[in-house]
Amino acid sequence: MDLRSIKHPDFLKKLSIRQCNELSKEIRSFLIDNVSKTGGHLSSNLGVVELTIAMHIVFDSPVDKLIFDVGHQSYVHKILTGRADRFSTLRQYEGLSGFNKRSESEHDVWEAGHSSTSLSAALGMAVVRDLNHENHHIVAVIGDGSIINGMAFEALNHIGELGKNLIIVFNDNNMSISKNVGAMSIAFARLRASKSYNTLKQDVKDVLKTNVVGNTVLKGMTAVRDTLKSHIVDSSIFGELGIEYLGPVDGHSIKELIRAFDTAKKHQGPIVIHAITCKGKGYPHSESDKDGSWHGVNQFDPDTGVFNSNLPPSHAYWSSIYSETLIRLAEKNTTISAITPAMVGGSKLEKFFSLYKERSFDTGIAEEHAVTFAAGLALSGHRPFLSLYSTFLQRGYDQINHDICRMDLPVVIGIDRAGLVGEDGDTHHGVFDIGILRPLPNLVIASAKDADEAQDLLFTAFNQQHPFAIRYPRGFASYQPKEKLENIEIGSWEMLNFSEENKAVIISYGPDVDRIYQKVIVNGLKVSIANARFIKPVDGLMISEIAAMNIPVFVYQPDMEIGGLTSAILEYCAKKQCSLNLMSIGLNDEYIPHGSIGILRKKYGIDINTLFEHVLKVVGE
Repeated sequence: MDLRSIKHPDFLKKLSIRQCNELSKEIRSFLIDNVSKTGGHLSSNLGVVELTIAMHIVFDSPVDKLIFDVGHQSYVHKILTGRADRFSTLRQYEGLSGFNKRSESEHDVWEAGHSSTSLSAALGMAVVRDLNHENHHIVAVIGDGSIINGMAFEALNHIGELGKNLIIVFNDNNMSISKNVGAMSIAFARLRASKSYNTLKQDVKDVLKTNVVGNTVLKGMTAVRDTLKSHIVDSSIFGELGIEYLGPVDGHSIKELIRAFDTAKKHQGPIVIHAITCKGKGYPHSESDKDGSWHGVNQFDPDTGVFNSNLPPSHAYWSSIYSETLIRLAEKNTTISAITPAMVGGSKLEKFFSLYKERSFDTGIAEEHAVTFAAGLALSGHRPFLSLYSTFLQRGYDQINHDICRMDLPVVIGIDRAGLVGEDGDTHHGVFDIGILRPLPNLVIASAKDADEAQDLLFTAFNQQHPFAIRYPRGFASYQPKEKLENIEIGSWEMLNFSEENKAVIISYGPDVDRIYQKVIVNGLKVSIANARFIKPVDGLMISEIAAMNIPVFVYQPDMEIGGLTSAILEYCAKKQCSLNLMSIGLNDEYIPHGSIGILRKKYGIDINTLFEHVLKVVGE
């Protein structure tokens, strides 16, 4: 069928199982074709095709509330709710979001970009439903990677206590972004291998209650049933929390799924449907992926499975520059370890994990634990490197504050994906970390202008005894391993292209410093550039010297303006009673949507060309 003609999921209720299976094949082909052009989350969506179809057959969206944890696996849901005709715009500026988006459709009742929020949200909705005496179903789909997060456990505990009618679809594919780790993953594997007790129980009930004798036998089996239940089902974490368990169910059998959902609809109280799925189902390249390469993808050739690479020769991804330098340092310092919450591949730590297995720790999707675990290592004499995406660092903020900074522990935090990240949008832009981290005592915050400075900053971080955060963006830079790593004085800035005849100063940090410098040199502009490689502490001496020049100053910060570098500079000036003729260029007090980084920078006035439009008004051509 023409998927672009779908307007509402009601049509599914009229299809036979055979037709639904054909539709599943069409949707998978559609996903592979479209995501190969736009990029996006492929494997997770290929794995939930039948699951999503069955949900829309049994439940009535948007009256029934369907919540997808994270929302990166909701592409099939988008197709079935009338958005297939816009899939060419997926993750493009003003196009379809790669996650659920309430502004897109009435069928998107919850939006998120971080894991493990679905159960708390679903319980909140269930409470209000009952207070309002309404009668609809609330269904939360959560994966085995997301459910290990502490927030999900907190919600499960509360769900079991309140006993509200709530359906949890446990999408178990033994993967999060990459292969799951930890004791819970082992426990889920045992559940996966268990007999389908609850389905068997319903079969027995259906047979026995058809006659009087059978009913008597059924009542007599209660004790046996309860004994079986305690050993087979309630031994699981769900049963211990007072949540009924149904499964395992074949997550690619629409017939089995419909039967399970119908049973869950009749159940009083919370219930978990354990659906076994294959991440990447139907596309050999993603189906066999064990390291997460096909979780979130850039453009690729759907026939060969070859990704379109945009990495130029003699360049390396920023994540790789730091991980390669970390390996060099760890060769000489056996106390250096690496920690990441389920981002080994994204953080380019595979090689470190391979070389130093005993010093490598993937905590799973558990940022709070990862941070305090790092604190424990540091308190005991080790030097942990904690790699966190900027957007996920937010989830461990209390631990960074309370457990690392308050005790002044020498944990090195690699803040990956700092700044705008592009197509993943407002839930993933790494533009808040400066503002939330800068108030924390003892913490150093730095950002390198190029690969050489990056290597030296990491070297510096391990040669001091305080919490030290290094920000680096998504993308790549020209890279050559330095022969000799050097310490950089903490808090020191670097003045580039200085001349007493210059008519303005630009202060910035990170790779934009080098871009600004190149533009100044190529155009012969009378502009000095201050490389604010330390955002905290700032270089007070240089700020005072710039103030004494009495010329216009432009602070270029492609992150949130509130609490950013401009704030730090003005705070220093207020204390020292010096003044600057200053113009700040940064992001305003608003969330930034998805789209390419170039388009977003231009749209929100933080591209370098816009910066120089302001500069040229002062210095002339």
